[in-house]
Amino acid sequence: MTIKFLGTGTSQGVPVIACSCNVCTSSDYRDKRLRSSILLTEKGKNIVIDTGPDFRFQMLRAKVNHLEAVLYTHAHKDHIAGLDDIRAFNYFQGTAIDVFGDYLVQEALKREFYYIFAEHKYPGIPKINLRDVTDQSFFVGNIGVQPIDIMHFKLPIKGYRFGDFTYLTDVKSVSESSVNKIKGTKTLVVNALQREAHISHFTLEEAINFASRIGADHTYLTHISHRLGLHEEVSKELPPGIHLAYDGLEISLDD
Repeated sequence: MTIKFLGTGTSQGVPVIACSCNVCTSSDYRDKRLRSSILLTEKGKNIVIDTGPDFRFQMLRAKVNHLEAVLYTHAHKDHIAGLDDIRAFNYFQGTAIDVFGDYLVQEALKREFYYIFAEHKYPGIPKINLRDVTDQSFFVGNIGVQPIDIMHFKLPIKGYRFGDFTYLTDVKSVSESSVNKIKGTKTLVVNALQREAHISHFTLEEAINFASRIGADHTYLTHISHRLGLHEEVSKELPPGIHLAYDGLEISLDD
């Protein structure tokens, strides 16, 4: 199984429009962050978690030529806005795409992309198979998926575990029962928005403390804002086994 970070930025991305801070003006490619998303590839099957506003460019940049499924963590715009662009995969694959989300995600998709669900469909619109996500494990093809219930302030959202790999983003709190589902993970991805306290996201310190609690061999921090600091400088502060993710980073979970 391989994981490619398609985007590691927060809702505004980095650089932020009209911002001239040292992160937004950095020449380091690791400080250029599209909205958070990953591509998981296993046995020739591609799964994307979240299709934000940058989805089209992320697919082109990563040279993704087929897609088996989309999994959604939650319904905020920076995680669902790019759904329309799966039309290209519909066309070239000749199939609908399986799209997985909880009831809140499904309500948002039906509202934001109403034309997909219209009784009389316009030619060329996206074709999806909408699949329910609860707290029960499920399969995408032969890939096992364990949903993880987490909280984004007061909004219940989903993380996902695939064997020894767990992906969490937009986390602010995690129940003990969900922690127990995550423990044993060898590779963890979790959000670290900034240094200052935030109402709905882990800070850098909170993310590090959570990573220590889980005890994964490697933890990668994502959903990073320009307020966190320069990639090169922040990386030097991190404990062993904890890394800042960056756009384009690819990790193999078979090593």
